[in-house]
Amino acid sequence: MSVKLFAMTCGWLTMPAKMILEGMPGALRLPIPAYLIVHPKGKAIFDSGLHSSLQNDPAERLGGLARVTTVEYQPGEELSARLAAMDIDTRDINYLINSHLHFDHAGGNDQIPNAPLLIQRPEWEAAHDPDLAAANSYDLRDFDLGQDVRQVDGEFDVFGDGTVVIFPTYGHTPGHQSLKVRLDSGDIILTGDACYMRKTLEDLHLPRILHDRDAMIATLQSFRALERRGARIFYGHDAEHWANVPQAPLPVV
Repeated sequence: MSVKLFAMTCGWLTMPAKMILEGMPGALRLPIPAYLIVHPKGKAIFDSGLHSSLQNDPAERLGGLARVTTVEYQPGEELSARLAAMDIDTRDINYLINSHLHFDHAGGNDQIPNAPLLIQRPEWEAAHDPDLAAANSYDLRDFDLGQDVRQVDGEFDVFGDGTVVIFPTYGHTPGHQSLKVRLDSGDIILTGDACYMRKTLEDLHLPRILHDRDAMIATLQSFRALERRGARIFYGHDAEHWANVPQAPLPVV
């Protein structure tokens, strides 16, 4: 059995474009992805999407961000429902991997309560440092849930055979990480917010708000190198790219 990757849309956010691509006018409608990786040794989730409370009261969870953000998120679009539609019980997930701990990537962590969380040590530590947590807009309600947290230092081979590998991609946040998934068709890089859009990668067009500008540029250069070697890049929130990604229950091929 080879590795399978499934992409799931867990809502949409519309917000000022300048937040994603500094200086750009207008607004962008952004998909909120989550991924299921099925390996012969188990199942992993990469990013869990939004908290289900945003379906009813976005302002309570988002605070001031709600004033400039439109949330499109209906019952049945949360991660647990997406998995249920594939006849997958959340209790059967072996690993929960967050690219980072922002609300649109870790908000659904409560729906995967039994799986250990794999997160870069600098990310976990920053999220629990009052100053860094405030500067990076973490919300402990998304991820500090009493789960088994396994802090990773750098690269980590999830199943031990090189097919699903976490690697650090710092810059967007202090401990951002991305995931390399080796399918029969080749490597796919799930960038998370280390690379919001195709334009981010092609033009090094950075977002307005980020933790470390130089680190993010270095990360983007590493993605360019991976792409030159044949990897396919899956951007964090690029609607145009996302429109061409097969959605579960169809696998990414």
